[in-house]
Amino acid sequence: MESAREEGIRVPKTAVIANLADLRKWIDSMGLPTVLKANGTSGGEGVRVAQTLEEAERAFRRLQAPPMLARVAKWVIIDQDLTLVWPTILRRRSIVNAQTFVPGREATSLAACWKGQVLASNHFEVLGKQDASGPATVMRMVDNPEMVATAEKMARRLNLSGLHGFDFMLEKETGNAYLIEINARATQIGHLALGPGRDLPAALYAAVTGTIVQPAPKLTEKDTIALFPQEWLRNPQSPFLRSGYHDVPWEEPDLVRSCIRKSRKWTFWKRPHQKWMHVFSGDHLPRL
Repeated sequence: MESAREEGIRVPKTAVIANLADLRKWIDSMGLPTVLKANGTSGGEGVRVAQTLEEAERAFRRLQAPPMLARVAKWVIIDQDLTLVWPTILRRRSIVNAQTFVPGREATSLAACWKGQVLASNHFEVLGKQDASGPATVMRMVDNPEMVATAEKMARRLNLSGLHGFDFMLEKETGNAYLIEINARATQIGHLALGPGRDLPAALYAAVTGTIVQPAPKLTEKDTIALFPQEWLRNPQSPFLRSGYHDVPWEEPDLVRSCIRKSRKWTFWKRPHQKWMHVFSGDHLPRL
């Protein structure tokens, strides 16, 4: 965030919060509501918006605590992802940051970069989400010069290569784009080929191999994209499934079946464990 500020990019004020004393000083200085984030999380799992000091303290304890056993079990059993195993065994606490709250609409970009240059990028405003702090399920493609310039400036500043996600808040009153986060990885919009300069896999492959690669045909003329299976699972009757482009990979039936099976496994696993996830969450642990 400090590097972005030095590049003249709009960013909310951000600070690392080491303990409750730091948190209280931050709120005394910056006010409420405030946003708390745990490093290394995704899909909104590590983000909390606190309206009161009590909410902020409770969120901080929860975000800083080592991963819950229930969450780790879900990642291992359902996702077959071992990322959280060692942090759990070692009882490693997360780094928590605080950011000033920017009221407005969420937006996101994904850029394919090579040696500090943006090769291709896609930019979206978030129209629908799985839940208040969860991942996006519906997005609308936008032409936002400030988002484009931010990706280019940060790619150059950090000499980025690969796929990098940029998350923004579009301020309610002005529409100004505030950069709130950078993720050094692919995001859920990375496969969308949306015309010249917007086919990220082709652009990155060409840069890495030194070959000429023709971009894929434009996926759709519609600006609104309903992600599969996220929006379908959120609401099978969602109007976006008809009015927007529903991104179902029909040409890959095994992938479709895998997405559905995985979602059903998660639902089956989640229902009997919700009670225990709630009991062992940071909200119900004794204060230290």
